Amino acid sequence: MKLSSRLQKFNEPETLKMAKLGRELRAKGVDVIDLSLGEPDFDTPDHVKQYAKKAIDDNYSHYTPVAGYADLREAVCTKLKRDNNLDYKPENILASTGAKQSLANVILAVVDIGDEVIIPTPYWVTYSELVRLADGKPVFVQSSIESNYKITPEQLEAAITPKTKL
Repeated sequence: MKLSSRLQKFNEPETLKMAKLGRELRAKGVDVIDLSLGEPDFDTPDHVKQYAKKAIDDNYSHYTPVAGYADLREAVCTKLKRDNNLDYKPENILASTGAKQSLANVILAVVDIGDEVIIPTPYWVTYSELVRLADGKPVFVQSSIESNYKITPEQLEAAITPKTKL
C-alpha cells in the first residue's frame, strides 16, 4: 500500500531522533538528561494505578463525552478558581488527550493553504509540523532567556500579516 503523498513532506520527527541518540549515549555510559519524549522518569504512583484499576472495574472503559466527563470539567473549574482565581463554567472546559492533540485539532480545523501561524520560540518541534501538515506556514518569533522565554506584544504585532490565522 502506498502512503499519502502528504507524508513525503516530513522527515523522522526530531523528538524520535533525540530519543534514539539519548539511548545510544546512555548505552555508552554517558550521563544523559533526556528531554526528547516528555516521558516521566518515574513509575506510575501506586495510588494512580489503584484508581486506574478501579476505573476499569467500574466500567470506565467506554468513549467519554467529547468535551470530557462533567465531573472532571467541574473539578477543573474548581482548580482554576482555587489556584488561579479564574472563573470558568464547565461548559467552557474541554478535556483532551493533551496539548499537542488539542493544537492539532485547532490547526487542522482553521488553517488553510498559505495561512500563517505564529509560533514563539523555542517551541515543541511538532507544532511547526502540524502547521505544515495543514499546508500552513509557520512564522517564528524569537524569545530569549532574558525575556523569560516570552515574546513581547510588539514582537507579536510585528509578526502579524494579512495571512496570519493563528
